[in-house]
Amino acid sequence: MTVADIRDAVGRISEVVERTPLQLCERLSAQTGANVYLKREDLQRVRSYKIRGAYNVMAQLTESERAAGVVAASAGNHAQGVAYACRAMQISGRIYVPTRTPKQKRDRIRWHGGDFVELIAVGDTYDAAAAAAQADVLQTGATWIHAFDDPRTVAGQGTIAAEIVDQLGGSPDLLVAPVGGGGCLAGMSVYMRGLSDDVRIVGVEPSGARSLAAALEAGEPVTLDEIDPFVDGAAVARIGGLGYRVMSGLGAQVGSGRVSTAAPTTTVITHADEGAVCSAMLELYQNEGIIAEPAGALATAALEDLDIEPGSTVVLLLSGGNNDVSRYGEVIERSLVHRGLKHYFLVAFPQEPGALRRFLDEVLGPDDDVTLFEYVKRNNRETGEALVGIELGDQGDLDPLLDRMAHSRLDCERLEPGSPAYRYLI
Repeated sequence: MTVADIRDAVGRISEVVERTPLQLCERLSAQTGANVYLKREDLQRVRSYKIRGAYNVMAQLTESERAAGVVAASAGNHAQGVAYACRAMQISGRIYVPTRTPKQKRDRIRWHGGDFVELIAVGDTYDAAAAAAQADVLQTGATWIHAFDDPRTVAGQGTIAAEIVDQLGGSPDLLVAPVGGGGCLAGMSVYMRGLSDDVRIVGVEPSGARSLAAALEAGEPVTLDEIDPFVDGAAVARIGGLGYRVMSGLGAQVGSGRVSTAAPTTTVITHADEGAVCSAMLELYQNEGIIAEPAGALATAALEDLDIEPGSTVVLLLSGGNNDVSRYGEVIERSLVHRGLKHYFLVAFPQEPGALRRFLDEVLGPDDDVTLFEYVKRNNRETGEALVGIELGDQGDLDPLLDRMAHSRLDCERLEPGSPAYRYLI
């Protein structure tokens, strides 16, 4: 993987792939004191950068390979890139996606591929869909179009960095990009490092799927026992071998706590909590009018944990905008929990008149709002349990609320986020 490979890919895909804007974000610039730019891959033809790698691979297929068709696995975005290329080149393709893939992404895959693509949903994760796709390849002889673990795919993703450098007129001081399978970060890093050793690079994984960090710590790719699939575009249980080799070869280190980006050759792999990702998605929508999918907001979500040099030039890769609007209820919920504004309790109410009124008058604060109340009265017991969701007006209102609960006549149990009871009930 070289800078020359990426430059060749630029010429190969330029007639199909959009040259996406590099936009100065005034809000984040004011927040950090730096010049923060967003690389808007959400404005790509398929609303993500994945078309770059997919098209670069398929443009190099032989006639016999095209006739045999292609197979791909994806959480949604790579699938759209493959589907677009299939219809553009009139190549038949079968695309495997996890069953959790949002309907919006499935519909877009079918729309881009038209009659040239068959969509198959299988398994709960990308890795399960990939296993099914590989079995298809072995049985049919179709060509495997990998989402991230192919030098041609990685070179295509690396064209994002080539555009950034061209648009800035030089390399940025800091590049922050999301990490799923590792192909995009690897391609961009190869290009940036090939031009300058002074670029600081930060890769951001979702906290629930830290496959690159696990590989760097183990000294080889490992398969995570469990992942949180919410950040579906980056929830990969095992980092790609190519992405791992490139990033370990560049001396990537796993960051913890606040990440310093002061060292010129820094390459740091950090992570962002899924709740922080949701908050970043909402802020992008409310302030910049940008619809970002969870993986697309990873770089922005990590910004608050990075020590940014004032006056430096920072580029955040906004990798995709394929977000199903029906998910925004969960996005808001996760954001509120992350910010400490949403809490859940099991409250044992005495089965007597006025019990609920006492709870409202004696326990609830003036800015507290009951957002969930589920109660089943049981006549053969003295108390009846209710699941109560409370949204606070301010994060600091939690301790006073807990104190009032402790001094009330009610038995109140707080459900801790992440606990088995919390996951089951909420």
